[in-house]
Amino acid sequence: MSAEQKVVIITGASQGIGAALVRGYRDRNYRVIASSRSIKPSADPDILAVPGDIGKPETAERIVREGLQRFGRIDSLVNNAGVFLSKPFIEFTQEDYDYNMGVNVAGFFHITQRAAAEMLKQGSGHIVSITTSLVSQPMVGLPAALASLTKGGLNAVTQALAMEFSKNGIRVNAVSPGIIKTPMNPPETHAALSTLHPVGRMGEMRDIVDAVLYLESAGFVTGEILHVDGGQNAGRW
Repeated sequence: MSAEQKVVIITGASQGIGAALVRGYRDRNYRVIASSRSIKPSADPDILAVPGDIGKPETAERIVREGLQRFGRIDSLVNNAGVFLSKPFIEFTQEDYDYNMGVNVAGFFHITQRAAAEMLKQGSGHIVSITTSLVSQPMVGLPAALASLTKGGLNAVTQALAMEFSKNGIRVNAVSPGIIKTPMNPPETHAALSTLHPVGRMGEMRDIVDAVLYLESAGFVTGEILHVDGGQNAGRW
């Protein structure tokens, strides 16, 4: 491995935005440690696939350990794994709560803690989390309290860690999307979902990839919550 070839961990990497992020980082010549519950081995020698439940500490341990064994370093982490469930607040079950907290919060905590420890050793690194614009711009008719509870926590900890690591060469940012065209949103829903953005359309997966890669190269940006949401965060419409 050349000294210049960096390594990124991407969670939730088997489909949708996560798979697009893997392609985007490979296009920039990063080696990728890709993880999700169902990820399959890659024929690309510069992609290490590590399956497992990101909410479990043993999965985070394995991702970092195997990544270091294969590539020798960790430069960036993209916390992309996440779940979203919309229902009235009083209808959420204990299972809903446990699942959302497990993926969105524990899934951030365990892998970020271990990746940051490696970044601190080398004196550099970048951490990006994918949140949601519903945190700061909730909508009538789209009840999503668990998303606000869990992803709002990621927004807060992004800024806290940006300050904690500010003198250690580690930047910490987040991307806050609107509704993106992914396999989670079938085509028959696109017309209705488009109306939930001031610009009148949904976002594309490439919009999120571009935002993450911008933050990757923006050396003077840390503690930023970058809204990629077609204007949702700007006001009411």
